[in-house]
Amino acid sequence: MQDPEIGLLADSAARFFEREATPERIAKWREEGRVERAFWRQAGEAGLLGASIPTEYGGGGGDFRHDVALVEEVAKHGVEGFALSLHNVIILPYVLAHGTEEQKHRWLPRLCSGESVAAIAMSEPGAGSDLQAIRTTALKDGNGYRINGAKTFISNGQIADFVIVVAKTDPAKGGKGVSLLVVETDQAEGFRRGQALDKIGLDAQDTSELFFDDVWVPAENLLGTEEGQGFRQLMAELPRERLIIAVGSVQTMAKAVQVTSDYVKERQAFGQRIFDFQNTQFKLAECKAKAEVARVYVEDCVRRYMDGTLDLTTAAIAKLWVTEAEWEVVDACLQLHGGYGYINEYPIARMWRNARVQRIYGGSSEIMKLLIARSL
Repeated sequence: MQDPEIGLLADSAARFFEREATPERIAKWREEGRVERAFWRQAGEAGLLGASIPTEYGGGGGDFRHDVALVEEVAKHGVEGFALSLHNVIILPYVLAHGTEEQKHRWLPRLCSGESVAAIAMSEPGAGSDLQAIRTTALKDGNGYRINGAKTFISNGQIADFVIVVAKTDPAKGGKGVSLLVVETDQAEGFRRGQALDKIGLDAQDTSELFFDDVWVPAENLLGTEEGQGFRQLMAELPRERLIIAVGSVQTMAKAVQVTSDYVKERQAFGQRIFDFQNTQFKLAECKAKAEVARVYVEDCVRRYMDGTLDLTTAAIAKLWVTEAEWEVVDACLQLHGGYGYINEYPIARMWRNARVQRIYGGSSEIMKLLIARSL
């Protein structure tokens, strides 16, 4: 049974999205390729940012389940482009888990209020899943570090002013020389944003290249107290990142089945509803079964995360199976729409385009298989 407090938060989020994330506003985000900063501030005022961050740092004082509920509401209401899961579930926990007390008090209140918008810069033009191959460096320079390098596929890249950069503070040590450093972009001379990348889907989500040309940051912007801890910090947080991707996929599947069921019950062909054809019923039955199996597995993974037993392999299984199932379900649902499924005016078309990247980011399906294979 869901905690009543979490239910109240979900209801509050639903009302906020219905009021503020109108179809007209989301259409504007798609046209401009980004969610405006004002919406982030509104979300912060509504208590949607930092839901699992302790109140002493400006957060909501909840836990992972609160963030799951919010991510589900984002998916249910089709709030495209609003990277709540990135901000709440991926980036803020890095600061909470690995930052010093001074860093938590300095950064988290602004991130919870929406005054600051976060991004994490991992991938590079020549290094994606292989994070040990990154070439960005952050070398000692006086009482700070000088960052040089380029990052790509950075969500929130156009609007973020708080960027966690994965860089090598000691290139000779390989993975053991990786550190995480925070770049506050409004104070960073030499920081540049490339143009937003032109993607297949996620039209409202800005994804960019970022450039660091001799960007100097003070030593206190090293996340934590020691150099060379970045790879360990990244590995510690990846299971939660992969699980939250699966959470979003479950909601997308459920929504795809619902909108398609509604469509085929209204659309007629050969003198009867499309729903009345046995093939339609069988296809939707298969889709619903996959969605339900995925939901139950992901809910179990959330429970495991809450009791501290979610391991890397289980999270990889969730990410692999659920995102692959999402693609199969959304594609089958689009097919049942016929030609209209290929028209962007219909929700299933955007869902189909947006679903494709789920099998890539957060670790591709192939990487997930490698991780699972290591457990055999």
